Amino acid sequence: VTLKSPEIQLSCEIFCRILAGAGSCPNSRFPRPAPPARRKPARAYFFWLAGFLPSSPLSSPNRPGGGRGKTWKTMMRPARGLVTSSHFLRHHHTSRAMKVMSSLLLTAASAAAFQVRPTAKTYLRAMNRVASSASASSLSAEASNGESYDYDLVVIGGGSGGVRASRIAAGHGAKVALLESKLKHGVSPYFAAIGGTCVNVGCVPKKLMVFASRYPGEIGEMAGYGWEGATPGEFNWDTFMAAKNEEITRLNNVYSNVILKNAGVEIIEATGSLDGPNAVNMHITETGETKKVTAKKILIGVGGWPFKPSIPGIEHAITSNEIFYLKEQPKSMVVVGGGFIALEFATIMDGLGTDVKLMYRGDLFLRGFDQDMREHLKEEMTNNSNIDLQFNTDPKEIIKNDDGSLTVVTSNGDSVTVDAVMYATGRKGKIEGLNLESAGVENSGSFIPVNEYSETNVPSVYAVGDITNRIALTPVALMEGHCMADTVFGGMDRPSDHEYVAATVFTTPEIGTVGYTEEQAAEKFGDLDVYKSRFRPMKHSFPKSEMYTLFKIIVDAASDRVVGVHIATDGAGEMMQGIGIAVKMGATKKDFDNTIGIHPTSAEELVTMRTPSYYYRGGKKVDSLEEVKEAVAA
Repeated sequence: VTLKSPEIQLSCEIFCRILAGAGSCPNSRFPRPAPPARRKPARAYFFWLAGFLPSSPLSSPNRPGGGRGKTWKTMMRPARGLVTSSHFLRHHHTSRAMKVMSSLLLTAASAAAFQVRPTAKTYLRAMNRVASSASASSLSAEASNGESYDYDLVVIGGGSGGVRASRIAAGHGAKVALLESKLKHGVSPYFAAIGGTCVNVGCVPKKLMVFASRYPGEIGEMAGYGWEGATPGEFNWDTFMAAKNEEITRLNNVYSNVILKNAGVEIIEATGSLDGPNAVNMHITETGETKKVTAKKILIGVGGWPFKPSIPGIEHAITSNEIFYLKEQPKSMVVVGGGFIALEFATIMDGLGTDVKLMYRGDLFLRGFDQDMREHLKEEMTNNSNIDLQFNTDPKEIIKNDDGSLTVVTSNGDSVTVDAVMYATGRKGKIEGLNLESAGVENSGSFIPVNEYSETNVPSVYAVGDITNRIALTPVALMEGHCMADTVFGGMDRPSDHEYVAATVFTTPEIGTVGYTEEQAAEKFGDLDVYKSRFRPMKHSFPKSEMYTLFKIIVDAASDRVVGVHIATDGAGEMMQGIGIAVKMGATKKDFDNTIGIHPTSAEELVTMRTPSYYYRGGKKVDSLEEVKEAVAA
């Protein structure tokens, strides 16, 4: 590690002594301290650094950390206090050396507090990152040529990833500015506001619409339970939209006035574009003027944008942006697309009483999801909704009529007239106007490629979220932003982890998924045991409905590890969060089998399926193991 000052050298020595003393790094080049006569808590290091003790505990024969049989785990209790103390020291001590030492101390203490057992390689990598980013913990980042930057971090885009990275980086002592075009949601400009797509025109308002759309179905089943005379009534679009807007405004305020303000992040109402590897031109929303600021690091988190194809009349179509600001509920509409956004809005609008036609150019929607889930959802939508599913159909022209209605002419020559046409045919990165070329940042189409640390090809420029085209989900962007801030400003070694990410499609019924699909698992693992169960859940038994649930578990036969779980049922999203934890932790089928179920629930099926429905051996599907034995014998 290249160290530029005695203070940083000393802090590194403290850091390494703690690690060696914890006995967690058998290959460490730093010797284990001698066994102490009596032990002091690790918190003593903090008091010494803060100047409360006259001399270093390291020089005392009573220094903590030595001792035969001492392990990393035994440091857990004092280390937790040390984490808090280190945070306090970093934010309240004006000395740069103290900030640096607390940063290194925090790295060791955090690992101890959570009983992490890193390798020697991880220690050295963390030290390198802390040493290289040490200046970023000061009030004004210092450039290699002796100049100062205006900020340690400038974030372009106030979406989920950018907000999380800003908050965490500020918590590590960095001076952070976050640029977002405006602080309150609305149509102009760009449907953008603090909180990003998810808060303003994505997950949150969509889920509110999901809730609204399901009440008619609940009421429709009430008669079977003895409630007579109940009717859905009439849905009031204006009432819903007013309540939705109020809730989104509340969340905008929480982001601006609570989350970011309390973290010490400076929020600037502006868009941003690069002006070299360490400068950003801020285009101020209110005045239209442009101001230039410099930064040690720049993070791009501008998100994505709905894609619409170039066909005649496409300007008359709306997307998942505009639908949240329609003045009136369309009585009829065409939804174009086969991904989760198209399917969610098709079921939402159907539930709210709109006559919906879903057009998809392929044979079956939800490409990339497990085949059984795709087929099950098609069956459920056919039997239990009023949606007109039209596969192998693609609009080739949209004509606006004199009365304001739209006529959609399809590729097979048919036509239909509706009140609205919504396109949900994918998203692209919102790369326009970033001026990436000024810094030499590479792009791949409308997206920005990054490594596992969210670093672009330019070391000072990072990107997280949808603009990177990894997994376009809000929790993933949060994780990426958190990892980036911890790595760059917290001295930690936290690559983004995109394996076993749980997700849910909020259709009716919901589709929950984590891990590999059957097709992916067969290709990767070869030998699989596949468990499936389809049944009518108890809730729908009285009304004698045709709503069915499907559960599926995919197991790697060699290790018994559960490598995929897919469910289609009411509340799949709530179930899948817990299932995702188990799968991420590496739970085996035996772990599932040894878990006692909760009765009566649909979810207990996950722990009661004992016999595989079929198998894969050598990547090929077989109905029974007898077939495998016969094939081997032959």
